[in-house]
Amino acid sequence: MEVQETRVQTDRVLTIPNLLSMGRLVGVPVFLWLILWPVFGGPNNDGWAVALLMASGVSDYLDGKLARRWGQISRLGQILDPAADRLYVLSTLIGLTWRGILPWWVTAVLLAREVFIGALLPILARYGYGPLQVSFLGKAATFNLMYAFPLLLLGNGDSWISRTAGVVSWAFIWWGTVLYWWAGILYAVQAGRIVKAARAAAA
Repeated sequence: MEVQETRVQTDRVLTIPNLLSMGRLVGVPVFLWLILWPVFGGPNNDGWAVALLMASGVSDYLDGKLARRWGQISRLGQILDPAADRLYVLSTLIGLTWRGILPWWVTAVLLAREVFIGALLPILARYGYGPLQVSFLGKAATFNLMYAFPLLLLGNGDSWISRTAGVVSWAFIWWGTVLYWWAGILYAVQAGRIVKAARAAAA
C-alpha cells in the first residue's frame, strides 16, 4: 500500500502545485459571475460554469499528486488547497441556491459543517495549532461534491441527458454530504486529542 507523504518538503512559493491552487482560487469569483449572471438578466453561462468546475476538480487532483511526486509539499500549499476546496464548495452552494437549482436545506446542512469546523479553529489556535491537514476522507467528500455540482447544473433541463445527470448528481450530493460531515466529526476528534495532549503537557 502506498503511503502518501504529507509533511512539508519545501519553502518555495512558486511551484507548479501552488500555482494550480492559486489558479483555482482565481477561478472562484469567475465561477460565481458565470453562474449568477442570468439572475441579473445576463445570458446563461452554465456550460462555461460546468467547464470551470470540471477544470477545478482536475487541478485539485493534480496539485496534490504533483506535490507528493515532485517533493514540493509546502506549508503554503497546505493552506491554499483546502482554502480553494472550501471556497469552491461555498461559491457553488451560493450560486446554485440563489438560482433555485439546489434546495436551501442542502446548503444549510453543508454550511453548518463549515461553521462547525470554523468553531474549532480558535480552540486549536489557543494551544498554538493552525488548521489541521485535510484528511483523505475530507478530500473524498470534496471530490463527490465537485462531481455533483456540475452534474446538477447539467440536470437543469428537460432532455433525457439532463434527467440522467440530475439523478446521478443527487447520488453524489447525498454521499458527499455524509462524507463531508463524517470528515468534520473526525476532524473534531483529532482536534480534541491535540487539545487534551496539550493540556496534559502543560499540567
